Amino acid sequence: MLAAGVAALSACGRSVDSPAAAPVPASAASASKASSPWVGRWHGPEGTYLEITGGPGTYSVTVQNLDGPRNFDAKAGTDTLVFTRDGVLETIRAGSGPETGMKWLADKHDCLIVKSGEGYCRG
Repeated sequence: MLAAGVAALSACGRSVDSPAAAPVPASAASASKASSPWVGRWHGPEGTYLEITGGPGTYSVTVQNLDGPRNFDAKAGTDTLVFTRDGVLETIRAGSGPETGMKWLADKHDCLIVKSGEGYCRG
């Protein structure tokens, strides 16, 4: 399924490995080279979270939303993680609270964004 998503993006001229430049999370800047900046728990509103384990290159992503936790396999792109959820190719990128589009995270600076309205932050 991931291959089909990558092929579809390639056909429309968008590269999974070359998204628009995204800032590296502040926690990534302080992380040692031995650990991945993606690894750890990122908090959303109302008890939601995004937890990333594994690396480098291959990761496990757990998304806890109001329906409960779900696990996905993810691959590293350039400044992104890519995974398939419900047949949709999703891309995790670094950003800020305001970029999440969520008022609960607007004052945060160290965040990961899946899409507008779905973001998770540290600190």
